[in-house]
Amino acid sequence: MTPHVLLLGGHGKVSQLLTPLILSRSWQLTSVIRDPAQKPTITALAKDQPGKLDILVSSLEEVKSQAQAQSIIDSTSPDYIVFSAGAGGKGGPERTLAIDRDACIAFIRASVATPSVTRFLVVSYVGSNRSRPPWWSEEEWKGAQEVNNGVLKKYYPAKLAADECLTALAAKRGAGFAGVSLRPGHLTDEEGEGKVALGKTATRGSVRRTDVARVAMAWLESEELGSCWLDLLQGEESVEAAVKRCVGERVDCSEGQDLERMTKEWT
Repeated sequence: MTPHVLLLGGHGKVSQLLTPLILSRSWQLTSVIRDPAQKPTITALAKDQPGKLDILVSSLEEVKSQAQAQSIIDSTSPDYIVFSAGAGGKGGPERTLAIDRDACIAFIRASVATPSVTRFLVVSYVGSNRSRPPWWSEEEWKGAQEVNNGVLKKYYPAKLAADECLTALAAKRGAGFAGVSLRPGHLTDEEGEGKVALGKTATRGSVRRTDVARVAMAWLESEELGSCWLDLLQGEESVEAAVKRCVGERVDCSEGQDLERMTKEWT
């Protein structure tokens, strides 16, 4: 089977790096963008690639319900879904909640309810935790909380809600569906070297967007997947080895979070 990927937020920086990787595998890709003026940029990413690219113009900010998300999924019939959209700090807190929380959760719910969708990847961030991860020190946790309650005070609850919703609903659906929250640190635009720290990382650090895209692609290609959170920083392990290790060892950075509470809240 040649997978069909629905890429939500197709004009974003990580998405534009992921697009040619998906198409280079001869996969089918539907890239969702909000503005027709963005079409030439996305079309250019498919040049000389063997995969098939479709572009759908649809504002995720307007997706307010599971039914609206379901309509997009039904019209495109994807196997895998990647949510790499976000307000990017533009438009105030209302827009952040509309895209990073509400639209993402609508697509999570619709994806889990669609048997043909077997993988869902959301790009989150490393500090999206309600409780202290066991491998973090109290000092690291305090620093992360200061950031979440400071400069990210609108972004943090939006991303956390989406991460927890995906965890709870993926567990409820069970076998045949894998949902991952990929949680990079501070994103930079330098060309990546394909060397990362993936899994139970430190609280702070940066990672190149090119390597975020590479990790996402490697995860989509992997077999024997399970649902999990994966923290991502720059490091010394190759992307391929890091993803293989995390998949094989069932690494899950949601360890220490309250799955029972998530289940009650989101299912």
